[in-house]
Amino acid sequence: MDWTRLPLSRDTTDRAAHRRTDPDLVRDSWAAPGTRVVLVHGAAVATTADRAALDLANPAEVADPGLVLFLGADESGDLMAVVREDPDPDRTWSGLRDCGHVMGDRDSGLATTALALAAWHARHPCCSRCGAATEPALGGWTRRCPQDGSEHYPRTDPAVIMAITDADDRLLLAHGAAWPERRFSTLAGYLEPGETPEHAVVREVAEETAVRVVDPQYRGSQPWPFPASLMLAYTARAVTTQITVDATEVTQAHWFSRAALAAAVATGDVVLPTRTSVARALIEDWYGGPLDAGDAPR
Repeated sequence: MDWTRLPLSRDTTDRAAHRRTDPDLVRDSWAAPGTRVVLVHGAAVATTADRAALDLANPAEVADPGLVLFLGADESGDLMAVVREDPDPDRTWSGLRDCGHVMGDRDSGLATTALALAAWHARHPCCSRCGAATEPALGGWTRRCPQDGSEHYPRTDPAVIMAITDADDRLLLAHGAAWPERRFSTLAGYLEPGETPEHAVVREVAEETAVRVVDPQYRGSQPWPFPASLMLAYTARAVTTQITVDATEVTQAHWFSRAALAAAVATGDVVLPTRTSVARALIEDWYGGPLDAGDAPR
């Protein structure tokens, strides 16, 4: 497993942050030859019909652009994003969770950045100091308050996600209370103030399953713009195996051998997270290769 090339970590675009202070950046970039636009609607982006690439638009094709974000540039020109309230019915719209892993490096990085910025703007329209409506600034990378002059930056919430194994090299997978039926994944949780990721791994596993773990080992990281997480992937060893779920966030949790998990996936009793997720990478790294419905138990 190449932990530097997780599906949403493959950002190749030059973000050109030095250009953001130009007050005419959005106007000039929109009018520049070669500029292309990522179209965003909710947690979806406009893609080609096979979802393997972004369906980048020319600025001239975008009527009433609304919120415009400067994403950076590559050798062909500038790259921007437009947030659409209503999706264009003539385009294919795809959720990044489902197609991020089949996109190329540039498009995966662009879509991740565009969705993360769009989600932040949608959730932070007002000043946290005085409550006044804020305005996009610096090409969409900040919001400014016209009342008190404060500047507000996009937030990223760090979260740990962990593959827990026991002395028999079984993997601990759980079903979240809000998930579709039969969906199982690795445990995960947000860092609390004043907490290290390693402490969060131990705490979250204990809180959700009552399993005690030691030796958290960092593997890699990936942005998860749904809406604003940075997933920090870890492994850890269980020193207890008795499971007691919290029944609030986690309703089921089980230990799986490789053969048992392959059999459960093959029969549909276990539905794994999408290949775009860090969880899938952790599971398949432990398993030793791809794990799909139809795989023979081994």
